[in-house]
Amino acid sequence: LAAEMKKLSVGGAATGTGSAGPTAAELSANPIVLQLSQLNLPADTTYGHALCVTADDLVANVSLPSSTHTHTKNLLFKDKKHGLFLVTTTPTAEVNTKALGKDMLGLEGKVNLRLASEDVLLEKLKCAKGCVGPLAMVNNADKDITLVLDENLLKKEAIHSHPMRNDASTVLTPAELTDYLGKIGVAPVVVDFPQKDKDGSGGAGAEKWEGKPPASRPPASKEAKSAAGGDGSGKKAKPKIPKKEKKDGQPKVKDTTNKKQVKKGETLLALQWKKEENFPMWYSDVIVLSEMISYYDISGCYILRPWSYKMWELIQEWFNVQIRKLDVENSYFPLFVSQDRLEKEKDHVEGFAPEVAWVTKSGDGELNKPIAVRPTSETIMYPAFSDWIKSHRDLPLKLNQWSNVVRWEFKDPTPFLRTREFLWQEGHTAHVSHDDADVMVMQALDLYRQVYENLLAIPVIPGYKTEKEKFAGGHQTTTVEAYIPMSGRAIQGATSHNLGQNFGKMFDITYQDVEGKSQIAWQTSWGLTTRTLGVMIMVHGDDTGLVLPPRIAPLQAVIVPIVSKKMTMADVTPYCKDILQSLLDKGIRAKFDDRDTYNPGWKYNHWEQKGVPIRIEVGPRDIEAKQARMVVRSSGDKTDHAVADLAQVVKDKLAFAQTDMLEKARAVRDSHLVQVTEWKDFVPEIEKHNLVLTPWCGGEHQDWEEWVKEKSREESLAARGEEGEDERTATSVAAKTLCIPFKQPDLPEGTKCFASGLPAKCWVLWGRSY
Repeated sequence: LAAEMKKLSVGGAATGTGSAGPTAAELSANPIVLQLSQLNLPADTTYGHALCVTADDLVANVSLPSSTHTHTKNLLFKDKKHGLFLVTTTPTAEVNTKALGKDMLGLEGKVNLRLASEDVLLEKLKCAKGCVGPLAMVNNADKDITLVLDENLLKKEAIHSHPMRNDASTVLTPAELTDYLGKIGVAPVVVDFPQKDKDGSGGAGAEKWEGKPPASRPPASKEAKSAAGGDGSGKKAKPKIPKKEKKDGQPKVKDTTNKKQVKKGETLLALQWKKEENFPMWYSDVIVLSEMISYYDISGCYILRPWSYKMWELIQEWFNVQIRKLDVENSYFPLFVSQDRLEKEKDHVEGFAPEVAWVTKSGDGELNKPIAVRPTSETIMYPAFSDWIKSHRDLPLKLNQWSNVVRWEFKDPTPFLRTREFLWQEGHTAHVSHDDADVMVMQALDLYRQVYENLLAIPVIPGYKTEKEKFAGGHQTTTVEAYIPMSGRAIQGATSHNLGQNFGKMFDITYQDVEGKSQIAWQTSWGLTTRTLGVMIMVHGDDTGLVLPPRIAPLQAVIVPIVSKKMTMADVTPYCKDILQSLLDKGIRAKFDDRDTYNPGWKYNHWEQKGVPIRIEVGPRDIEAKQARMVVRSSGDKTDHAVADLAQVVKDKLAFAQTDMLEKARAVRDSHLVQVTEWKDFVPEIEKHNLVLTPWCGGEHQDWEEWVKEKSREESLAARGEEGEDERTATSVAAKTLCIPFKQPDLPEGTKCFASGLPAKCWVLWGRSY
């Protein structure tokens, strides 16, 4: 090692390409080098090299003296229940988080290892991203990180690892690294990670593992891949995912211009962000400037201003009429639920446990038992169902409530889409049979389809959720899935659940049937939230602001007078009020904007930002000609019409705009809906912002479902040149099942599942999702 280190001494020439690396003086003053010296360990084995952010960078750019040396790959994982884990492996190690947590580390209960954010790296290890290594464990003052070492590292003669900077490496023998860790009080867990071959593949014999769960089989060898295809399943090798290009053939470059951001409470005349340039900032811009949302001082909580709340009221009004036709009655149940009730149904509470908010104090005193703020109302309502239902004559019981719900989301909150408090409607019913309950499930789901398609002009795909994605504690979940073209992501629009008899057993919801025998009731629950408004904004909005479907618009038409010195507001008001009354008589929600503090141009922009479907302009020439100009928000069409016919023209145009917006959104959605039968085509289609239908071996194969999720994440990140994603992200690059659509394409006999190779039972829809 000493002889080989002559090539890599402190302050020596940097190896590889790029930057010359740090100076000898900088390395001598490095805190890790100083720490090694204080611990009487070799302090002269640190060398500079090109800046390398990833393990792949190191392998490509920093050559090693021999194959007995190795670089390291370092990943900091975080699990909400089990804490932090710094995993240090060889660059060729395969790190499967599911296998790592359950099989290698033996973690109990629910395990969800995700990459920790850079903020956690800085807080816990005082390291920036790309600079981490086992030597940085000296900075873990709280001793709350478990170091996991790859056993294959310890079989090498020398280990090269970053000394908290990514343009240098420190070389230690396994014995020296172990001694260092012992002296700083770190006891690593040593794990034997599977290693990829030089070609990036694993062991041989993949064909004999066909159809076996991914966690139980090794990856295919190079020979097996060559013979069977890229993944050993008889499929061709995965092609390189092409980068998206502009129409002129030039790669699309993200605009990083430092634009003015909208401050809370500030009104600007125009949006500061373009929808295609920065979709998240555009969304934030729109909801504030259109007066939909005001921010609050508690993260994840927002003020719904009258403009957005009126839209929610319009949904309520329509929905109440529809559920009354189904004999569903409105009611209201308390906001709070006792711990005993909430935890009565094990699977149910596990699904919501991380998001439950608890009340633990009353004034200055501690409560004897904590009380939960409802994340959903099954455990609040069903004890009452048990009291009320005694006979088959008491069934069906069909209740609905409009309420608020609190789910303490830890991921990035987004107004309307992912909030800690939201408004919703939740229906709960009890029936004598599974078939009756199933009819209720489908009736509720069709109402949700109508809300999206008939009110919001958003096409949705109805279907069943897989076993993995269904409602916690339920028997079967149905869903309507919408699509956001700009982000290329699906979003769950609303769900309707057949709960089976599970909750009936837990809460003793039993009744005497016609023969006097005791039976357990069959139940349903179904819910729709203010998420609907966020989906509508993202689908229809443009660079000017909101574009509202007429049926959901608080105002469907606004009259803007064009006043001047020759024609004052007093002159034009009678003419405009006559137009207003004609619109109101036709049942059109309309307003005459007679404010004299703003000019017509400001008003045009204001009402366009708010998405009003039709603007009616009235100027001196219009009054002379007994006409008015109609401007349609969704299309930009401008036409002049006689006042006598105007109200009917506006009514007809509103109906046309509603239908036209739905059909345009459907056409865009359908252009991103593709079928794929082989894995090699799957991730490339996901990368194109598509929803992908694939043949599937069935929802009971949750292991394969998880495999697709993790494998798609891995391949997508690789295509981007990234090693991992922030554990807090609410917008993962991984694909997940959205639903098993009710409307199924033909499935030829003998079709294989695109992932497992098992016989396919159905088509399933995949996509990235919010």
